Amino acid sequence: MICARGLASRGRFIAGCRKAGGFPQGKRRSRKRIGLLAHLRFKFCEMKKLILVYGVVGGVSIVLLRLIEYRFLIVSHSIEIYGGLIAAIFAALGIWLGLKLTKTKETVVVKEVAVPAPARPFVINQPKVDELGITKRELEILELIAQGLSNREIAEKLFVSENTVKTHSSRLLEKLSAKRRTQAVQVAKQLGLIP
Repeated sequence: MICARGLASRGRFIAGCRKAGGFPQGKRRSRKRIGLLAHLRFKFCEMKKLILVYGVVGGVSIVLLRLIEYRFLIVSHSIEIYGGLIAAIFAALGIWLGLKLTKTKETVVVKEVAVPAPARPFVINQPKVDELGITKRELEILELIAQGLSNREIAEKLFVSENTVKTHSSRLLEKLSAKRRTQAVQVAKQLGLIP
């Protein structure tokens, strides 16, 4: 822009002087100065163009050299590059599959849990015991029968003979109107004699 303006102003000055019949006498020195300035401006414009051309050529050359270097690198190390790419792909695939397959699946399990009822102290139905005429020893034997002990185990636990246990058991079966020991335990639980 500066170069074009400089050339245009010089041309206008010279054209104006020719039209007027030549350069004025007092202006000879200024004419030389204007010519020199215009010449310097013209040289500066040419130099700028030259610098710009050299810059563009240098940039293009650098880009070409980089491309050639890159292509040489690809050609000379192509096996290593392809091997690295395949290794990276398989590593990524392995990590993805490993995470996918070993992922723990959350499952909701609904399980009913029996909650024990608040423990109330067991109270023997004393009127029923009195009505049936069950003795204290027979009640002890009835509780041990309910625990699943045999006659011998009951005798050892109470420090009595096995025959004594059999006698008390047979009386219990009569009083509870039961034919077997298990039936006697069921009737006793229903009546509130044992827990």
